[in-house]
Amino acid sequence: MGITDLAIKGGPAAVTLPTPGWPISGDQEVAWMEQVVRSGQWSWLGQHERAFCEEFAAFIGSRYAMLLANGTVTIQCALQAVGVEPGDEVIVPGLTWTATLQAALDIGANAVLVDIDPETYCIDPAAVEAAITPRTKAILPVHLYGCMCDMDALGELARRHNLKIVEDVAHQHGSQWRGKGAGALGDAGSFSFQQSKVLTCGEGGGITCNDPEVYETAFCLKHVGWMPDLATPGNRYGHNYRATEMQAVLLRGGLRRLEEHLRIREENAAILSEGLERLGGPLRVARRDPRVTRQSYYCLTLHYDSDKAQGLTRDQYAAALGAEGLGVSPTYPPVYRHRILNLYDRTSPVPYRAPGSLQNYAELSLPVTERVCAEEGLVLFHTQLLGDRAYTEQLLEAARKVQENLPALRDHFAAEG
Repeated sequence: MGITDLAIKGGPAAVTLPTPGWPISGDQEVAWMEQVVRSGQWSWLGQHERAFCEEFAAFIGSRYAMLLANGTVTIQCALQAVGVEPGDEVIVPGLTWTATLQAALDIGANAVLVDIDPETYCIDPAAVEAAITPRTKAILPVHLYGCMCDMDALGELARRHNLKIVEDVAHQHGSQWRGKGAGALGDAGSFSFQQSKVLTCGEGGGITCNDPEVYETAFCLKHVGWMPDLATPGNRYGHNYRATEMQAVLLRGGLRRLEEHLRIREENAAILSEGLERLGGPLRVARRDPRVTRQSYYCLTLHYDSDKAQGLTRDQYAAALGAEGLGVSPTYPPVYRHRILNLYDRTSPVPYRAPGSLQNYAELSLPVTERVCAEEGLVLFHTQLLGDRAYTEQLLEAARKVQENLPALRDHFAAEG
């Protein structure tokens, strides 16, 4: 097979089967949705919202779960519920979606960004420990893409320094650490149900926890100051972060499929990991920590080794794979460099904090985060892990075609300038 056979040079793509669609829904949601529309009870903790919260708590293994408007306010409410107050420091990874950082800043906390583990791209416990000060109140670990944080190490740090842990579980619905669900490992868990997530209602979020005081505080914050019985004022400062019955219907349907989707994704992730390892090229799947007893995948976390690429950059390699139908993307940029998050704009809380109270985000440099974002990190979206065996084999064929033509691809991109 020569260079002219590559899709990027006009040849046929290796992947001819369609990528599974997303989101997925079924007849049950349609029937429930009609029932809700006709009932007139569209909000205010209806029967489907109550049922989903019970079902989701059982799925995660937490005592409580609640449904909120989105996965940003869930982080805000969870942090406040565990006791974070204005001026407290919250330790956040430098590689995450912008909402993680924004949520801490928006409740008045000072977010301290630290570097990531080079294998998992999750928060580095050693970096966390080095950042702890007398003002530190909480750690905000993000179970990112297709890996979990080291919850043993983070749990030990929290116990030793009397800190709270709020897990950002937006990417990890169903992951388990030593048999215990992500979202039930810390003091609270925050989930996103935005349309791209593996459990979705278009927009929405969830909080899980085990402590009744944390639950009641978070519930008051989301439900205009009312306690969970909806009859007792909570004597707290409440917001309106409520969700709707329509969202709960979609989530109940999705939750019924999630176990099977988890199984399929795990199986296909293993096939891809083994197949890429056999190829011996520059792309490999992040190594799975043996303490992860079930791995959910928002994305498959990938490493790109430029030393094995015969001169191709990560982005050139990804372009060649994408032309073949194996769509991989770079990670998020460092959160403190994200182009949609101008931390020093007048609309940001940062310029209005006391001088010296925050990190200098403009000059911050986290070397592992920046290397991963610029050179090494790639991800494969979870829908590509839902295909059948034939589709997964075609993904590997795409990688093989590119691997067999690295020198020619290098010349191709050089000629393009």
